[in-house]
Amino acid sequence: MNKKLIAHKFPDTGKDFEVRNPANGKLLAKLPDMGGTKFITQTIDNADSAFAEWKAKTAWERAEILHKWSDLILAHKQEIAKIMHSESGKLMSESIAEVEYAASFIPWSAEEAKRSYGEIIPMRNAARGIVAKEPIGVVAAITPWNFPAAMITRKTAPALAVGCTVICKPPQATPLTAIAIHNLGLQAGLPEAVFQLVLGDSGAIGEALCASKKIRKLSFTGSTEIGKKLMEQCASTMKKVTMELGGNAPFIVFDDANLEKAASGAVSSRFRNSGQTCICANRFLVQENIYDEFAKLVVRKCKNLELAPLINEKAVQKVDALVKNSKADLLCGGKSNGNFYEPTVLKNVTAKMEIYNEEIFGPVLTLVKFKTEAEAVKLANGTPYGLAGYIYTGDLQKGWRVAEQIEFGMVGINETAISAAHSPFGGYKESGIGREGAHYGIEEYLETKFISIAK
Repeated sequence: MNKKLIAHKFPDTGKDFEVRNPANGKLLAKLPDMGGTKFITQTIDNADSAFAEWKAKTAWERAEILHKWSDLILAHKQEIAKIMHSESGKLMSESIAEVEYAASFIPWSAEEAKRSYGEIIPMRNAARGIVAKEPIGVVAAITPWNFPAAMITRKTAPALAVGCTVICKPPQATPLTAIAIHNLGLQAGLPEAVFQLVLGDSGAIGEALCASKKIRKLSFTGSTEIGKKLMEQCASTMKKVTMELGGNAPFIVFDDANLEKAASGAVSSRFRNSGQTCICANRFLVQENIYDEFAKLVVRKCKNLELAPLINEKAVQKVDALVKNSKADLLCGGKSNGNFYEPTVLKNVTAKMEIYNEEIFGPVLTLVKFKTEAEAVKLANGTPYGLAGYIYTGDLQKGWRVAEQIEFGMVGINETAISAAHSPFGGYKESGIGREGAHYGIEEYLETKFISIAK
């Protein structure tokens, strides 16, 4: 692990937290807990003071710095991937892919910010109305441990591109990747007060960020439970929020689907990062006359899968309890070894089971049987979540029809790779508010100002 890449001068807070490798428990680093009020207050004040100067730069000036940042990330992608692999357990192949994915948000945002257009409106009294777009101000970004690089750039790049200053709070489990990404941003030319990191206790730091009147926007990725708490804390200052929260994605397989392709998609989606992703398929709804054949296919594809460890022992215990309490038929897996959990397939899962209704966040594939298209839609929508959904069918008219009926912010038809810098990411219902990525993600960091000019 490149120690120079994660070397950073943080304040001496008198309190540290540990970062450990989830695969073997090895201590990777001790970092300062900056949850104390004075450290957060100073960070917020720095960001607030830097806002006017950063806002005054042109989109082209900011873009030049951001392009350098992206280039540096790609130049160091192997080193960043090794850091990510060490602290999150994510496979090296997936870690490298994530670094590339993370870098893609930066040039996209840099260029899209140049197109934050306004309008001129002809008024009744022959005056003119101007609609202008302005950066919202100081932004707080709270990122999750399961995508320690991509969630930083997906939030910070559009904010920085339009002229906001950013305070990023990475998770305690995987802060080293964030430090590497941040250091490269400073090396590219981002001023220190424009892009800052705060490390440590999530509860204390989150509460302080939400309470500050100087912070005008909060972007959070994490559980629905925590998202609701943060929204409550933001209410006192009427902050704008983006919330990317929990999911319970349906994966619908119709009897006219290419089963080999559907099974490959199912395994790829479910077991990516050992199921520790918010948009991975969680409930596999399979039409009854292909149900047994599909089950055999996914079990076969589970053999010899290389999986990452779960993030910690608590995560293993949760997954194991969901499997054991389900009373479903175990086709393979169901055992743990340290923080590793075997690829597991459960058959005859029903909508009454806890494992059907919970976001599993582990390497467990649950098979549910349905008869008709209408039943599949009803089952898919029978959840308070609405982040992502997947449909496999040989009939694209049916695929489009079902995609329009299911209540999810993102839908893949015969594919599971549905996230990119140029596409909107976000969900319905309790899966969140707002969008990240594409020009929709840029808009989240802008205020709309109307100026009326008398003739």
